[in-house]
Amino acid sequence: MNRILTFTLAAVLSLPALAQPGRARREINANPRLSASNYLAYIEPEEVKDEAPKGYEAFYLTHYGRHGSRWLIGAWEYDDAIDVLQRGSEAGQLTPRGMQLLDDLKAFRKTTEKRLGELTEVGERQHHGIGRRMAQRYPEIFKRKDTQIDARSTVVIRCILSMTAACEELAAANPKARIHNDVSESFQYYLNADWTERMRRDNRARREAMKPFNPTQQWINPKRFWSQLFKDADYRDSVKSSRTDFMRRLFSIAGNMQSHDNGLDLYDLFTKEERFDLWKIKNIEWYIGYAQGTAPFSQSNLLKNIIQTADTIAHSRSFHGATLRYGHEVCVMPLAALLELEGCYPEVPSAGLDTLHHAFFNYEIYPMGSNIQLTFYRSKKNAQAPVLVKARLNEREVTLPGTPAQGKYYYRWDDLRRYYLDKLEAYERQAD
Repeated sequence: MNRILTFTLAAVLSLPALAQPGRARREINANPRLSASNYLAYIEPEEVKDEAPKGYEAFYLTHYGRHGSRWLIGAWEYDDAIDVLQRGSEAGQLTPRGMQLLDDLKAFRKTTEKRLGELTEVGERQHHGIGRRMAQRYPEIFKRKDTQIDARSTVVIRCILSMTAACEELAAANPKARIHNDVSESFQYYLNADWTERMRRDNRARREAMKPFNPTQQWINPKRFWSQLFKDADYRDSVKSSRTDFMRRLFSIAGNMQSHDNGLDLYDLFTKEERFDLWKIKNIEWYIGYAQGTAPFSQSNLLKNIIQTADTIAHSRSFHGATLRYGHEVCVMPLAALLELEGCYPEVPSAGLDTLHHAFFNYEIYPMGSNIQLTFYRSKKNAQAPVLVKARLNEREVTLPGTPAQGKYYYRWDDLRRYYLDKLEAYERQAD
């Protein structure tokens, strides 16, 4: 455990190579929705084309994707904020802005009845778009008469519907494609694996180690935020004692409003600095929780499945198709770190977590609809030529570990396969 903490919290970051000071602030100021972290609605790429490496053609795509935009999961996520405002109203403490917010949230809350955690229309459109662009980007995979697509989902409804939306587009692009959809508890061990006790123990240790830093206490002063909603700056809700918790709850609701088409925008409640600081806290929390220490290895079964499935296909000269998997962001982020995708596994600066936002941008990794795609390419003429692989994170080309075989993004599959298997084996050899 001590070795993990030392690696996690005291490793040295190569600032000239990785740090991008000011980048996150500029991007969030330009687009406040980015501050929503895992509630960010999927941003469609501008470029759809794919250029195969010289002398090669794409023949197989393997994928893991998060469900699309959804309602918040728990009723309490809305009700806690509504209750604080309601009690403030009954005490005669709400400002006009506070009364408007209370009315807006109560009206919206009615639309969530029996829909908590479910896919929204925005989320459905996201996966229609992702599926459509897959077919457009890789016609040599998805538009052949012998195309085979195996799609699997966790048992959660929003994931099943996301899979369905993408496959509808692939079927529309190629009615002759053989598409198999499947949903079963038997897939959970790799589509949404439980953490081991070792992982949970290490996660607790990492969170304990960051307590002295306490970014919430350092960066968040809720006084201005509170005063726009409540008349008396000294008024405290008798049930919800923390104004900071109330502020963070409303920030989550504001972020998730982009999952809906109702036009309700609550970001005007927050200043630019407040949005940025609240995002920085979530950035740290998700990094510590899901991208560091043993957390990436929570996706060991998923990576093994990716490798084992590819082993049956990678050296076939006749196969054309895809393996699609649908799950959750708590799998996408650690998988991205385990694969060592570009920008997904930086070491924490030795100066402290307060500069993490210079090198790690959670909104690039796990928005609603986030996806990791590995595309396989084979030589058109030489059956003995190595199979090459390229990675896309949210449809954006990213680097992989090791040295590319061609250009910046094309790697030998056999080299990557060996690297990942050695990495998994080394982890499993470590004493529990």
